Amino acid sequence: MEIVRKMNVPVEFFYKTIIDSVLSDIHSQTGKKVSEKQLTGFEYVKTFSKNSKATVRIEEVTKNNSYQYRTTSNKNDFIVAYKIRPLTEESCQLHYTEKMESFGYLQKLNDAFIGIVWSPLKKRRFKEMLKQIEASYLNGAKKSG
Repeated sequence: MEIVRKMNVPVEFFYKTIIDSVLSDIHSQTGKKVSEKQLTGFEYVKTFSKNSKATVRIEEVTKNNSYQYRTTSNKNDFIVAYKIRPLTEESCQLHYTEKMESFGYLQKLNDAFIGIVWSPLKKRRFKEMLKQIEASYLNGAKKSG
């Protein structure tokens, strides 16, 4: 999946929103409080359901520019990258990519099929989340302005 979108929020706000979410996830999964500076190379085990766990490794964190992580399970390797660049003081461009490499022929077939079925829903949910980020910025700006 790949999404390129203009965001009507400053690059700093968008980046901070992503990082705050990551730090919150790490804390809820591990109980550890990690700082932004400790993120690159940080690994933790994330539990998705009773029978589903994966290792999350944060591969790249560049302030106000990029965030990339890899989720590895016994079934596949999933890489997500956020690249952001400022357009104006109040907007930025997001280049979001997801890549999945499945292990084993049957898993590849299964993941391909599931990808075809779920991809439109996943894209719609992701775009909805981006709209919520913009709305939270606008609501915050109105309150402080």
